[in-house]
Amino acid sequence: MQQTSKTPAYLALGLVSILWGTTFLAAHIWVRHLHGIMLSGVRMAIAGALLTGYFLLRGEKLPNKGLLGRIFIIGLLMLFGSNGMLTWSLAYIPSGLGAIMAATVPMWVTLFSLLLVKRVRLAPMLIIGLVAGLMGVVGIFFNYLPQLLNPDFRFGIFLSFISCLCWALGSVLTAKWALPINYLYGAGLQMLLGGVVMVITCVCTGIYRPHNGLTIDLWESLLYLIFIGSVLTYSAYVFALNNLPPSLAAVYAYINPIVAVLLGWVILDETFTWLMGVCGLVTIGGVYLVNRSFSKAKSYERA
Repeated sequence: MQQTSKTPAYLALGLVSILWGTTFLAAHIWVRHLHGIMLSGVRMAIAGALLTGYFLLRGEKLPNKGLLGRIFIIGLLMLFGSNGMLTWSLAYIPSGLGAIMAATVPMWVTLFSLLLVKRVRLAPMLIIGLVAGLMGVVGIFFNYLPQLLNPDFRFGIFLSFISCLCWALGSVLTAKWALPINYLYGAGLQMLLGGVVMVITCVCTGIYRPHNGLTIDLWESLLYLIFIGSVLTYSAYVFALNNLPPSLAAVYAYINPIVAVLLGWVILDETFTWLMGVCGLVTIGGVYLVNRSFSKAKSYERA
């Protein structure tokens, strides 16, 4: 009976694992039609308005100024600084590479935790995971040595690196502040605030106009990223997180890059070699060790 009761949570986790992997491909294709920050901003603002509106209609009150301020900071980091920059970077780098870069976030979360929370021990498993993850990323870049001479490619790598740091910092602050608000409601407010700031930034800088007009492809991309990439998958992730052990819910982070790399190879003819495959698995394995060590450390603290 217990197994049956968790079936919806497992299905939700499966949706997140597959569908979030497809968003890298979708963003890489459709960032050709609209600037990455504008695409991310419109996507997040609409998805956030839908989620926030749902909770307000249910009678939820707006948070006080202090709580709203912290939600705003996290929204800027995790949505403007992370999702916006990562979407922008996909105009210059392959979607599979962007997904693998994003998969290294747990390593940066650990480093920020060491600096800000200072309750993470440098256990052997943690050190091995960090070293393995770093070696895997270095190995992947070996395949892109010629492209590193291209300024646009280097800029894309820089943007994706900044996005990882912003997501990691936002994640650590979320855990440190322990915001007393419903997860989905808080996520909706973060998406709404972060999305609005991105749209305003694009309008003020003049980079809000579609490159090829309001094409059908652009509308399809926005609808997919809003309803599938944001509302459905994020809701499914929160549902899985609240009904499964955190270590199991984190499995999506190891499947997303595999889905993104395979889709980029099959659909966009992106480069894929045996060395990239091995190094990608080494990176994901390193991230797994880091995440496992981090989870054990938190379990030890609670005990």
